[in-house]
Amino acid sequence: MSEQPRLIPQRLETDAESVERDLFKLVLTIIELVRQLMEKQALRRVDEGDLTDEQIEGLGTGLMHLEQAMEELKARYDLTTADLNIDLGPLGTLLAE
Repeated sequence: MSEQPRLIPQRLETDAESVERDLFKLVLTIIELVRQLMEKQALRRVDEGDLTDEQIEGLGTGLMHLEQAMEELKARYDLTTADLNIDLGPLGTLLAE
């Protein structure tokens, strides 16, 4: 008995809330990636000693506020950092653990 090929529906069944949440999840993933990169760059600059104490304080405060805002946005859409961590297959995951 030969099996008939599965037909792909011409239209995806989605609801507006699901689409909004998935789009927001993607945007938050990008923001989290940039936040982690900024944090690593800031730490590197602190380690190199090319920042004043005032600049270090400003960086720390800015990164702390960004992290707090991310936590609030994730809570609003019931997301965790693990939800934002896209699996890239053999390359591993997108975000640092």
